[in-house]
Amino acid sequence: MIVRWGLSALPAILGEIGSSAPLVVTTRRWRDLELPASQRFLGVRPHAGRAGVEGAIEAAGAADALVPVGGGSAIDTAKAVSAATGLPVVSIPTTYSGAEWTDFYGVRDEEARRKGGGAGARLAGIVYEPELTIGLPRAESGGTALNALAHCAEALYVAGRTDEGDREALAGARLIAGWLPRVLADGDDPEARRNLLEGAMHAGAALGAAGLGLGHAMAQALGGRYGLPHGALNALCLPPALRFNEPAAPGALAALGGAIGSADPAERTRELARLAGFERLRELGVPEDELDLVAEQTSVRAGARANPRQASPAEIAVLLRSIW
Repeated sequence: MIVRWGLSALPAILGEIGSSAPLVVTTRRWRDLELPASQRFLGVRPHAGRAGVEGAIEAAGAADALVPVGGGSAIDTAKAVSAATGLPVVSIPTTYSGAEWTDFYGVRDEEARRKGGGAGARLAGIVYEPELTIGLPRAESGGTALNALAHCAEALYVAGRTDEGDREALAGARLIAGWLPRVLADGDDPEARRNLLEGAMHAGAALGAAGLGLGHAMAQALGGRYGLPHGALNALCLPPALRFNEPAAPGALAALGGAIGSADPAERTRELARLAGFERLRELGVPEDELDLVAEQTSVRAGARANPRQASPAEIAVLLRSIW
């Protein structure tokens, strides 16, 4: 995959993959962003809602490549279109989600209140432009950065872990934990934004190398049911997942702690989540009487199955209640 920094690199990447008619896949927020593309689909929905994916597939009829601009919702929408059409994807991430590194994607069925998905997207390139993260609201900055930190943590202990993934995970965790507080203090700080985005790049590479674990499975089940921001949910679900996994993966947790500068990585991630404004599921509107159902839905997700310590629905319900 081609990875470049700076929007000026996009024309060369498109030329390298043989694209002359790309479709930009985004929301109205980026409708005026200057890009070498005349076709634009502006109907991306939160959590890559199915209606948005279907609209993008229809809009891609005359395109020879897809250029998603945005966070995980835009990139997952484009990846779903790619899997359906075979078109290559060149992502321009504007958050820290890391979705640009994986060929799998999530799609939310808004009527069924579930998040499913698939795999098989044709990844061709990534363009990182730190200036596009300037102005990202505090909640999205903190949430998607903590989602990236969860990618780093889980890459260290899931069933698919690799030495390469470990290196990317530790590099990403170090940058994210070091620079996120500065971004939260001043979202217009270009140095902090650049370094946090670099951390998210490493986190995405770790995700691509290793996959997801229990914390993400919990966040996905919650997001699918309630349509809540994926980053906020990962910020809340990561600390209890780390505590649950520590007996099964003490070496991985120690390595994570060394990277983020804490002998208690679960507590440090909780502190970062609170710094970003995330404390309790109840504050996001999650009803307590449905936590057992969410736990059941979590237990069958791929991330739960790849976790180093298998969690029963009852154990997952206890973890959810600990952050409710």
